Amino acid sequence: MSAPTEPSRTSDAPGRGPDPRAERSRAAALAAARDLLIEQGWSAVTHVAVAARSGVGRTTLYRHWPDASGLVRDVIAERISTAHTPPTGVLRDDLIRELDGLRRLLHDPVSDRGLRAVIERAGVDPVFARLKEALYREGSRVFRTVLDAAKARGELAADLDPDLAVDQLAGPLMYRRLLAGRAVTAEYVERVVDDFLAAHAPT
Repeated sequence: MSAPTEPSRTSDAPGRGPDPRAERSRAAALAAARDLLIEQGWSAVTHVAVAARSGVGRTTLYRHWPDASGLVRDVIAERISTAHTPPTGVLRDDLIRELDGLRRLLHDPVSDRGLRAVIERAGVDPVFARLKEALYREGSRVFRTVLDAAKARGELAADLDPDLAVDQLAGPLMYRRLLAGRAVTAEYVERVVDDFLAAHAPT
């Protein structure tokens, strides 16, 4: 399998916005991929199946997503983008809001199926391994922004390891939902954040 590439969303004419027809085709293809992912799992998300479900030609699908894993990636990436919230500069609020976005993501059928598929395949498929790394970077991006700003303001220990911090914040939710299969509540999110802040207050 080749590495997935980003689908083009721009028109051929310079200085003009995205082609509405291309945008409609992209939306229809991703909607079909979402449905297939929920109904049958990641292996059902193929160019043939998406074309049949969406009405988008296979030539168009192959042009935008040379590998079917790119469809899975973009379906999950759309969900991740809606889970992010703009930082406000209030550390506890920002961490709770961002972690609650992850909580909602883990309870969403599309992202739940997609993330499980990526984790399952990453150990044996280099394409999915790269996909997992890309999703991790995007999923942790806002956390890192919030943490770096808090360290600069002196609200967190200056030597706090950002990778460890992300693990301590997101890890309990991932374990509880993906491995234990238990619900993650808003109260649980607040407890994780409060425990994290108590552990990493500057001395």
